Amino acid sequence: MEDSDPTLKAPAALAAPGLSAASLPRHVAVIMDGNGRWARRRGLPRTGGHQAGAKTVRRIVTESARLGLQYLTLYSFSIENWKRPPEEVGFLMDLYVDYLEQELPTMMGHDIRFAQIGRREGLSPRVLGVVDKVLAATAGNRGLVLTLAINYGARAEITDAVRAIAREVRAGSVAPEAIDERLISSRLYTAGMPDPDLLIRTAGEMRVSNYLLWQISYAELYVSPVCWPQFTVAQFHKALRVYAGRQRKFGAVLDDVD
Repeated sequence: MEDSDPTLKAPAALAAPGLSAASLPRHVAVIMDGNGRWARRRGLPRTGGHQAGAKTVRRIVTESARLGLQYLTLYSFSIENWKRPPEEVGFLMDLYVDYLEQELPTMMGHDIRFAQIGRREGLSPRVLGVVDKVLAATAGNRGLVLTLAINYGARAEITDAVRAIAREVRAGSVAPEAIDERLISSRLYTAGMPDPDLLIRTAGEMRVSNYLLWQISYAELYVSPVCWPQFTVAQFHKALRVYAGRQRKFGAVLDDVD
């Protein structure tokens, strides 16, 4: 992550981009799309796009911590991404390990707590070893919760939750009549986290790509036309300002709102 002044508190950080603590979403989720397209347009290999995208991750994570956001969840590697060429998959896993190892000091400096969601099965012992090291090192931090979705798919997540509940019903610890939305939420990978308030997608694609399908039921959507490596802090601020200007109804009818 890029260095920033740790003495700059959230209110001061919020003033310049025209934001306020009250207007911030509690939880921002991001679909980081367009690394490959960005690279192709520049005559670079796809790996070059992923490297550039990692730099954007550093910028956005650091700025989220500076602003005082509570939760930031990034779609980093989907279950479907295993279908990519083995060389690209291997590069992405190496990039993930490097990111965690290199950014751990900054996570500690910014009081960031790291979390990972997705299936651990299929990830190499090397990846899991670094993940567990960073999870343990940041467990006591109380600032931004940075969650990376690795080997993740929302349908797989819901399937795993249903299986867990089915086992509990079979064991007699949960009655079928007790299954409700709260119970299901408590068995998802994101248990204990609030649902995202804002979902950002880059590269102009108008789909959610099997990402947090249960959790984004009432999230506000913001689609940026730029590819992820080009997504700047200023564009992140714009997404937050657009969110702040929306009135969330959650299915209700509010006064003076159509």
